[in-house]
Amino acid sequence: MRAYLIVTAAYWGFTLTDGALRMLVLLHFFQLGYTPFVLAFLFLLYEAAGIVANLVGGWLATRFGIPRMLVVGLATQMAGFLLLSAVSPEWSAALSVAWVVVAQGICGVAKDLTKTASKSAIKTTARQVSADAENSESSSRLFRWVAWFTGSKNAMKGAGFFLGGLLLQTLGFAPALWLMAGVLGVVLLGVMLSLPRQLGQGKASSSAREFLAKSPGLNLLAAGRLALFGARDVWFVVGVPVFLYAQGWTFAQVGSFLAVWTMLYGGVQAAAPRIIRRSADGLSAEVPEARRWGLILAAIPAVLTAIVAAEPPHMAWWVVGGLLLFGFAFAVNSSVHSYLVLAYAGSEKAAEDVGFYYAANAAGRFLGTLLSGLLFGVGGLLACLLGSALLLAASAHLSARLPVSKGTRRM
Repeated sequence: MRAYLIVTAAYWGFTLTDGALRMLVLLHFFQLGYTPFVLAFLFLLYEAAGIVANLVGGWLATRFGIPRMLVVGLATQMAGFLLLSAVSPEWSAALSVAWVVVAQGICGVAKDLTKTASKSAIKTTARQVSADAENSESSSRLFRWVAWFTGSKNAMKGAGFFLGGLLLQTLGFAPALWLMAGVLGVVLLGVMLSLPRQLGQGKASSSAREFLAKSPGLNLLAAGRLALFGARDVWFVVGVPVFLYAQGWTFAQVGSFLAVWTMLYGGVQAAAPRIIRRSADGLSAEVPEARRWGLILAAIPAVLTAIVAAEPPHMAWWVVGGLLLFGFAFAVNSSVHSYLVLAYAGSEKAAEDVGFYYAANAAGRFLGTLLSGLLFGVGGLLACLLGSALLLAASAHLSARLPVSKGTRRM
């Protein structure tokens, strides 16, 4: 329990600064006149780096222990902040974009190293609390811990959105980054002094074939996660903030709304164990729930697409209302998925399984970010919503094929 709480607190600190970073970069460079596609491009290496970071991070966490990977992730984020703060208005546009993309790539590596280590710690600590990881009490505990961790993390991310807008408005771009690097330094020191070094350490896979031998459930869940997060980011990363700003909202209003949305989203994630039907084996009720909520979520952007196409009065408030409904259903889906990956994951190499899964998550964010800039530039928010609806239909189809037992690893 102590290790779980320490890891959760450390990830809170990381997530707070990571959310602030997204708002700082998005609003600062939009203010400088960058197009929606260029804004999306600034985040592409951030997301692409996460694919590799998750795969490698899962293996490293198994080989060297979770605390070491947490320290590496926090230190890497600090380096990315300091590098990003060196951007000068006097530089050419090409140099500025290249510099920011590289700095964002470093931060992307940091984020996913930290995420993989933290999520793996939940599986490890929950298993250590109960001698029998298969009984109903342990399954219930795992779901509660995952839901609380994921929900509270996203609440902190929402606070980070607000913090990013506030710091940009009060301190400016570079001083805000320096302050956040200092906060992470305190978090890093706390992790080094408080966590046992051997937490989560085990025998890592010795070959790529062994590393990629995942269960059918984990493979389907990873593919569904790719489509799920691609569907969120295709309109959330660039489309919604730029759309609201174009509707006359200020930077502070945009940042505040996204902060409130993300905090509410995190609250729903934390409450998911009370929304979702539960089962003693941890899968027989939870998998059908994932299928049902996948269909509910897919319907929301489809309906909102038709509303936006009709161009009703007060369009911004229609989008805000649709985003709130989307956030509720997405939060339930995300929480169930986050639980299922740990339910399907093997205990011996949980970090590797989690890393594989979140590599798919990062691939989905990369796809969504790329499409967000492209589709918004071509067809505005309407095109982004249509893309989201299609991706969610694919995610719902994959959820319908999830097995209700763990199965065996492919060899």
